[in-house]
Amino acid sequence: MAFTAAAMSVPNLRQAPTASATSESKLPSPNQISLPSEPDSEQPQQPSPKFKGSAQLNRWSRARSIRSGRGIDRSVQNDKLMEPDLASPQPLSPDCSSPASSRYAWFSRNSSDVSEATVAKQIYMVSDGTGWTAEHSVNAALGQFDHCLVDRVCPVNTHLFSGIDDGDKLMEVIKQAAKEGAMIVYTLADPSLADSAKQACSLWGIPSKDVLGPITEAVASHLGVNPSGLPRGAPGRQVPLTEEYFKRIEAVEFTIKQDDGALPQNLHKADIVLAGVSRTGKTPLSIYLAQKGYKVANVPIVMGLGLPKTLFEVDPEKVFGLTINPVVLQTIRRARAKSLGFGVEARSNYSEMDYVREELDFAGKVFAQNPVWPVIEVTGKAIEETAAVVLRLYHDRKQKCSMPRISKRY
Repeated sequence: MAFTAAAMSVPNLRQAPTASATSESKLPSPNQISLPSEPDSEQPQQPSPKFKGSAQLNRWSRARSIRSGRGIDRSVQNDKLMEPDLASPQPLSPDCSSPASSRYAWFSRNSSDVSEATVAKQIYMVSDGTGWTAEHSVNAALGQFDHCLVDRVCPVNTHLFSGIDDGDKLMEVIKQAAKEGAMIVYTLADPSLADSAKQACSLWGIPSKDVLGPITEAVASHLGVNPSGLPRGAPGRQVPLTEEYFKRIEAVEFTIKQDDGALPQNLHKADIVLAGVSRTGKTPLSIYLAQKGYKVANVPIVMGLGLPKTLFEVDPEKVFGLTINPVVLQTIRRARAKSLGFGVEARSNYSEMDYVREELDFAGKVFAQNPVWPVIEVTGKAIEETAAVVLRLYHDRKQKCSMPRISKRY
């Protein structure tokens, strides 16, 4: 969606306004924004466009249901499936030259029919840094609306605009949000940029939320020190190489070397040991924990193959078992085998339900023989959620806190 020359007249946002009247005169009025014109009342209105569902979206919908462990009900015919209108204008990237990809789109589940789509609400995430804080805050908030986003079909598209470090780029994004009726969530360390975003959104009636500002002001008041106003990674900001930094580097190197049962003689050096059958997410969970500074080793449990003796010789309080729903595991294994180019015969044992159930039962017997190991159910959990459970139990044991009953599944 291109901007007209009239709409490109951008004020100098770095100059703080002295009064509300001044701020309104410096910021473009809503009339300067080339908003879509209203249809002529005398002309018959065109019917709302209908969107055709694609096979890809159907697969996404079914995969979401499988991952959540709810299964698939192919008899459901009333759910709606939303597909983005590719013919509609796309939001601009931070340089305003190319469309910005929608990183997350929420669709209905359990649906294979084609029906009229619900127009998706837009959320713009604007940051003068990487946008990590804004993105994760929005995703955490959207997690509270699964009942609406999934089951009741009120889709949301989120767009991340990172590196918005001057007023011109900021104003272009805000203009675009005004045209599309989007909400803006911003994390701007520069107070002048944050104030400009607040004024512009207020002037043009754009719903907005400053994520970083209130907590920064609260911390500054508590510490009695003014914030720097520089985003992370800014050229003038030095990041010291602390002991914590080198600890994380060492943890990542250790974890990579210990992946998939390698070097079992070093299990006693690990802070955390993960055990589970293939495709339960041991490797990504290990890497995620390693980036937080924990040395992690993971040991695969394969039916018919003996486990290393060192697994039972290490401190049992640092060993964690991972398990998963058999239907979900079978789906993941079939996709994995297909991506590797294996034929149906080659992957029959690995991804067939009978074998999957037998292997999970075998792993369950190993866990039962070691009741001190907590068993974590990873079905439908993100890596961050599983890691949170592991770290809570790890620190509870380390600090000798009261523990739930032994062998409870989390």
